[in-house]
Amino acid sequence: MCSNYQPIKRSNNPWVKNHFGIDLPDADWKGHTWPMDKAPFIFMDKGVLRCELGKFGLEPFWAASKPNFGRRTYNARSETVHQLASYRSAWKERRFGLVLAEQFFEPIYREAKPDWAAISRKDNEPTAIGSIWESYIDAKTGEVIRSFSMLTLNADDHPFMQQFHEPGKEKRSVVIVEPGDFNKWLNANHDQARGLIKLPNGNALEYEV
Repeated sequence: MCSNYQPIKRSNNPWVKNHFGIDLPDADWKGHTWPMDKAPFIFMDKGVLRCELGKFGLEPFWAASKPNFGRRTYNARSETVHQLASYRSAWKERRFGLVLAEQFFEPIYREAKPDWAAISRKDNEPTAIGSIWESYIDAKTGEVIRSFSMLTLNADDHPFMQQFHEPGKEKRSVVIVEPGDFNKWLNANHDQARGLIKLPNGNALEYEV
């Protein structure tokens, strides 16, 4: 699971332009993202590739009147994403996105005490995390509200990701999409998406505390 991360920096706009042909949003976002905060993500909307700010924590239209709903939907288990009410519409409609992170954080335990491990790519490129997204129009303001959830999968046997989370508890990892698969993921059908939901290359990652 991932409850917080450092979103992509504006200085990495050339990386976004190179990989997607679009720019980061012309808006401000926080340097550290927690559930309900807004941060940039990439998605396809009616055949148009976009990069906009979305809330970290999936918010279906029917949850619009429920304050802080996204505080419990920021991660979606890939094993059940097609079943649970909060996520199944986004999955069914193939609303697949990419969350762009400089680092993402997981708890690491040393002598039974947790600390945050900052995980990043060894090649110093941003990490693209597979996600699902929702969108609706706020009835009061007319504003388009977008939100997303990071997809996760079991990592009990992963040589790198098994280091994190509380001892004795299940280990989970976010889904990291490699650059060669960006377009495949954003345009995937369900079978193709399932094929791209896999554990990351542990040799490509590093962490610091």
